[in-house]
Amino acid sequence: MITVLRIGHRPERDKRITTHVALVARAFGADRILVDTRDLDLERNFSSTCERWGGSTTIKTGVKHREEMKNFKGQIVHLTMYGEELGKALGTLEPGMDLMIVVGAEKVPREVYELSTINVSVGNQPHSEVAALAVFLYKYNNGKLPEFSDGQMKIVPDPRGKTVLENE
Repeated sequence: MITVLRIGHRPERDKRITTHVALVARAFGADRILVDTRDLDLERNFSSTCERWGGSTTIKTGVKHREEMKNFKGQIVHLTMYGEELGKALGTLEPGMDLMIVVGAEKVPREVYELSTINVSVGNQPHSEVAALAVFLYKYNNGKLPEFSDGQMKIVPDPRGKTVLENE
């Protein structure tokens, strides 16, 4: 099971970025998304996306990140530009264990670094948490993306256009 924990979400300021974190988490194989700030609009919009496009990724907002991290029974990966280089870090993770990936919005409290199993750097330059999450999940899953067959719609790859099929 892969959980993505979003810390520091500010609905008035981070709506699009947190939505993109959730969309990337779903598209790249996360099972569950937790957000530390209550945001019912985000929950509704994300659930609607899953209904239309498929998948069983769940979202819950308003969680206490400290409790979630302390009670998690698996490996906790904190994505930061200050951590262990991605390639080395992937080699230290135990396959098959539950994984929590922590993605910050604003300055992350020091305790997040301490509660994490490993702090992982996807590049040592300022970058987007959305990009870091996508790169991490892509590499962690060896480039395999989930297929969603249970949605109302499906995109068909088309080099010259936009082809969307509606499932019956």
